[in-house]
Parts: sequence; structure tokens; C-alpha cells
Amino acid sequence: MLLPLIAGYLLFAWITSYDQEQKISEHLQVLSELETVKTVLDDETLYTSKEAHEKITPLLTDDLSITLLNKDGFILYSSRLSAQSTFMSFTNEQLYESLYELKQGYHSYTYKQPVFSQNEIIGFFHIEKSREQWVEAVSNRTMIVTVSFIIIFSVIFFTVIQLMNRKLNRPLEQLMKEMSSFAAGEAVIERKVTNDEIGQLKSHFYKMSRKINEAQQTIEQEQQTKQYMIASVSHDLKTPLTSIKAYAESLQNETLKPKVQEEYYQVIIKQASFMQHMLDDLLTYTRLQSPTYEIERVEVDGTEFFEMLLSGYKALAEQHHVHLQTNIAVSGNYLINPEQMMRVIDNLMSNALKYTPKNKNIYLAAISNGEVPAFLLKEAREKTSFNFAKYVYLIVQNEGKGIHQDDLREIFLPLYQTDQSRSKSKAEGTGLGLSIAKQIVEKHDGSIDIYSEVDVGTCVICQIPKLKKG
Repeated sequence: MLLPLIAGYLLFAWITSYDQEQKISEHLQVLSELETVKTVLDDETLYTSKEAHEKITPLLTDDLSITLLNKDGFILYSSRLSAQSTFMSFTNEQLYESLYELKQGYHSYTYKQPVFSQNEIIGFFHIEKSREQWVEAVSNRTMIVTVSFIIIFSVIFFTVIQLMNRKLNRPLEQLMKEMSSFAAGEAVIERKVTNDEIGQLKSHFYKMSRKINEAQQTIEQEQQTKQYMIASVSHDLKTPLTSIKAYAESLQNETLKPKVQEEYYQVIIKQASFMQHMLDDLLTYTRLQSPTYEIERVEVDGTEFFEMLLSGYKALAEQHHVHLQTNIAVSGNYLINPEQMMRVIDNLMSNALKYTPKNKNIYLAAISNGEVPAFLLKEAREKTSFNFAKYVYLIVQNEGKGIHQDDLREIFLPLYQTDQSRSKSKAEGTGLGLSIAKQIVEKHDGSIDIYSEVDVGTCVICQIPKLKKG
């Protein structure tokens, strides 16, 4: 808004300077003309003889008028007939006022001077030089300045309007449309943002929309997971409940032999234990799923703890007729919940034992120094960035048929099993083991990854951070 004022000030300063220059030039020109006229009008005969007035005629122009007065103020000659009535009644005070002074008015210059003869005043001459050309030029320049100011103001005004529309209105309208579309559930197409306030506002809106979309996706995923869990749990509990009911009703038959009754009792106990195990796993998973739940951790010596953690599986492997190879090379201290970490290894070893054929190998390792184990699967070796200075790596790898890539993408989902028939007649597992292991490892500020090669084996790697010193 200052631009029109600045432009008006510059135009005013320019016209004022130009008028001042013209005024000085005009004043000098008038002085020069007066010198010529004064020489003629200073002739004493002009005030004593009417015939001498013919000398004045060559001096007259359209913008110059001359009046001759006697010493008493009466008009002797006037180039303007109307002047007679003006000077007829001049008093002595008016007659002697502003002698020898070139007076500049807006419309004309005036000059008055006495004429002497033998040191006595015999008359006066009054000269009036019109400034109509100057007045017209000033009027024209004023008009030009006014029109120029209006044009400049209009150009600046419409330019500012266009810039505001381009920089403010259009981006705001576009942002309002994007916000309305987002509120209506439509996808937001992010555009390039500027570095001004509108750009920052759009940038914050895009960030907010991304977070809202991510939150909605998370909520939808959690909802789907809950629905899947409810359906899976209902299905998984239905089979053992049906079995328990059937065997319990059979026990009412008094004709059953004691040996058969014992077998039925064992089936009922086995199915009830499986149901209890599933409910325990569901409770644990639900607790770990809460973002506010924090497991209690204590500082442990890495060497002692991980040797204890990986021990005790030799006999279990022999019962399944598989070979267990253990590798422990750990240093440093760690913040660990021993009970929960034992649950992680139990779940991973349970899966490994279940899917490892007889006379095949299971590799169990805890490594925070040394080299990457030679037994590691090729894909696990290539995709894992081992940083032994900051982490310990728990590795459970088995030989077997492996897991297909489609199953690997969903392997950590709760109740997900590669065997989608979901038959629980054998009560071999709840399908929550890997999900619980993942939650526990992440509660330890770590991560868990799984790699598999079909007809070769499967490798699970847990990464747990070392306790920072100092």
C-alpha cells in the first residue's frame, strides 16, 4: 500500500521542481522584457502630450498591458479600456505602494514606477504581464500528474491484487478444496509447497493428513487383526471343547473298561491344558500389545545370562531326534527381563523342533563379538547388518522344508499359521508364539527378522541392544 504514496510523492516532487525551474526562467524573461518597456515609458513626453502615446503601441502584445498615470493618480493612457474605471480613484497610498517592485501573482506580473522631470514626479506607468500560458501549462501538468497518478495507482493496485490472488487467494482456495476433499474421504495429492506462510500451512496440512491416514490404516489393521483373532480363537477353542464334551459324555458309559476310561481322561486333560495354554498366550499377547505396558528389566552380565538362557535344550533336541549346535560369544551388559527372554527362546525353539526332520540340525547362537556364524543362511547373511559393538544377536536356525515368501510376510501376525487348515486335534501350538516373541523383543528396544529358503531351512535373528556405558 506504500507504493501509490511513494509514486504520488515522486510525481509531486517532480512537478514542483519543474514548476520552480519554469518560474525562474519566466521571471528572468519578464525582467528582460521590462527593461525594454521601461526605457520607452520613462519618456516624459508621454505624460504631457497625447500624441506621444503612439510610441506605446509597438510595445503592446496580447499578454502585455500598459497604463500611464499623472502624478495625482488619474489615468492618462490605458491599453485596457476597463482599466480607467479601476485607477480613476486611486489614493496616494495606493499610488505609491510597491514602487519599483515586480510583483508576481498567479495570473500576472505587475510593475509600477514613477517618472521624473527635473527631479519632480510628473507621472507613473503601470505594466501588467499576463501569465495565462504559464497558468495553462501548470493546469496541463497538473492534469498529466493527476492522470499519471491514477494510472500508476491503478496499475499498482491491480498488480497487488493479482499478486495477492496468486500468492494468497489461489493457494488458500486450493488448500480449502484439498481439506474439503480430505474431509470427504478422498485421497490428498501432495503438491510442491512454497517457503511462505501459506506453504508452511500446506506442509503442516500434508503432514497432518499423512498422520491421520497412517492412524486410520493402523486402526483398520488392528480391527482386522482383532476380527481375525476372534474368529481364530473361536475356531481353535471349538475343536478341543467339542473333544472334551464328547469324551466326557463317553465316560458316563459304565461299560467302558478302566484302560479306555484312563485314555479318555488323558485326552480331556490334554485338551484342557491346550486351552489353558492358549488363554495364557492370549493374555500375554494382549498385555504386550498395549503401548503403555512396559516390562521390568534388570541389568545382567551378557556372558553369564546368555549361557544360562541357551542351556537345557540338548536333552529336548535328543528327544526329537535332531542335532543341536550351540554357539555363545557374548560380552557386555544388557537390560533384560529374564523370564520374558526365556519365553522368546522357548517359542523359537518350539517352532524349530516342530519343523525340523529327524537327524537334521538346529543351530542356536548368541553372538556379540567375533564373526558371523558360518551356518547362517545366505539370505540372512546378506540382509542382516551385524553391528557387534552395539548389539547381541540371538539366532535360531533349523534345517527343514522352510517357509514360502508369501507366508513370511505374515508370519508374525497373531494366530497365523503356515498350515491354514487350522486343525487343533493334535494341540501342537496356539499360533501366537512368534507374535509374542516379536512383542517381547521390541519391548527390549530390539528387532526380530525371519529368513527362509524352501527345502533348506529357516533362520530367526533377534537383535538386542547392549547397555550403554556411562
